Amino acid sequence: MDNQDLKKLKVTLVRNPIVFSTGAQNNEATPALAYAYIGGYLRKKRYDVVIVDAIAEGLNKTWPLKKYPGFNCQGITFDEIISMIPKDSDVIAFSAMFSGEWPVLRDIIIEVRKNFPDALLVAGGEHTTAMSEYCLRDCPALDVCVRGEGERTFYRLLEVFEKTGSFKESDSISYLEKDGSYREIGNTLKSRILDIDTIPWPYWPKGYLEKFWAAGKSYGISSERDMPFVFSRGCPYNCTFCSNSKMWTQKYVMREIDDVINEIKYYIKQYKITSLQLYDLTAILSKSWIIKMCQRLIEEDIKLKWSLPTGTRSEALDEEVLTLLKQTGCNYIVYAPESGSKKVLDMIKKRVNLNNLTKSALTAKKLGMACRINLIIGFPGEKWKDIFKTILYGIKMAVRGIDEVPLYIYSPYPGSEMFDELMKDGKIKLNDDYFFNMTSMNGNYFSFRKDPSYHPDIGALKLRLVRITFILLNYGISYLLYPSRIVRTIKNLFSYNSTTVFEHRIKDLSKRIYHRLVFYRGPCERNSVAKEVEKNQ
Repeated sequence: MDNQDLKKLKVTLVRNPIVFSTGAQNNEATPALAYAYIGGYLRKKRYDVVIVDAIAEGLNKTWPLKKYPGFNCQGITFDEIISMIPKDSDVIAFSAMFSGEWPVLRDIIIEVRKNFPDALLVAGGEHTTAMSEYCLRDCPALDVCVRGEGERTFYRLLEVFEKTGSFKESDSISYLEKDGSYREIGNTLKSRILDIDTIPWPYWPKGYLEKFWAAGKSYGISSERDMPFVFSRGCPYNCTFCSNSKMWTQKYVMREIDDVINEIKYYIKQYKITSLQLYDLTAILSKSWIIKMCQRLIEEDIKLKWSLPTGTRSEALDEEVLTLLKQTGCNYIVYAPESGSKKVLDMIKKRVNLNNLTKSALTAKKLGMACRINLIIGFPGEKWKDIFKTILYGIKMAVRGIDEVPLYIYSPYPGSEMFDELMKDGKIKLNDDYFFNMTSMNGNYFSFRKDPSYHPDIGALKLRLVRITFILLNYGISYLLYPSRIVRTIKNLFSYNSTTVFEHRIKDLSKRIYHRLVFYRGPCERNSVAKEVEKNQ
């Protein structure tokens, strides 16, 4: 990019560190695909963009949140984040993706404001989209929220701000007037980019991805050089526990296969990647599309591993498609039925045929793919018999060879239909405890914090006991009935690869312990060994 062609505004994108409850191992340090897409879009529009990623700069570095006992961060500290933000930044933007991290992100924004009093501070992401007014009132340092899909909306905001010195003529934004009144302009449907092949490929700063590869970090399972990737955007379904509709609406758009193939070939040449990891909300819906995609991979002689680490659907994943997926290198697939009870599936509007999903998952396993099935208990309105049906379904899947069947406790996500109903009924009180509970509820398996249950008749303690019992039973079955997995797990602990998320989490834990013992005496204090290592790098 020629500096003389750059536009005047200097834009910095800031990513907060991971927030997790003490003892938790479920938080993944992954490359920031959203920032990479926004950075690529803005650079194409001739903006000078800097990405400050607290996670990438502090992989395996953990420190306690003194202000919030029982919680920790992974990444660099607030002061280190601020020191990396260019002093001449005109616009500083943040992505509030996970609601459980909001209190920490809010505190970072407040600290950034103290150090950059004249910069325009912008927030986007799924949490911000769902709770724009709350975010603005809870964080007075924040100037404006971008709602929905961010690339074009944020670009328009920058264009208006650069020309007028104000952002109020932008679209799909929210802000507070001087008198404190809340103003919302446009809607997230208008912000959607339907011709997604016009969106530039992600911008990965030099050396950025290499940090994650060197540390063995990725989404789901891992290989030597995993590349975040998407086939599609959005989801056409409307599950009541999901916040998709606020962020993406029900518009589901798939990319052109030529664009996908060209991007993959570029990454192979540029980065020598070994695997694709799909971040899609719903990666595979069209059978004809995925068949054509697999055929192109075969025709182009593209040999990569690739995985579906987010919970996918099963409608298009019959034996024909799964055989092609396996042939093209797909080695890990996650299904998300959520419940083993037909009554609950209907209640949460999960339009899935459990028998067909089970058949698909077992076929994937038969073909040699590692397979995971995600389940949830504790939905409002769920009965004990429904919970037992889910538990029984999970145990059956473990016995039949499914590698992982994690069980989660329901948490109400802002922007979801269930969240709105619980708010209306006075079951949710918006404060820091609510957000931190979202982080801790499914964090440390053996934590017995007094988190709330959103089930009217079943308390959080009972749900935790059910979850712990099930998890121990599930992994016990997995390794006792299939002892070859013991050898596989031990082997993977000493390699770049992991076959399951469980193996990846064990590796993450061991690396964090080593990093803590060797590199740090305290939360942010480097010892002499660390300094010597850094000096020689």
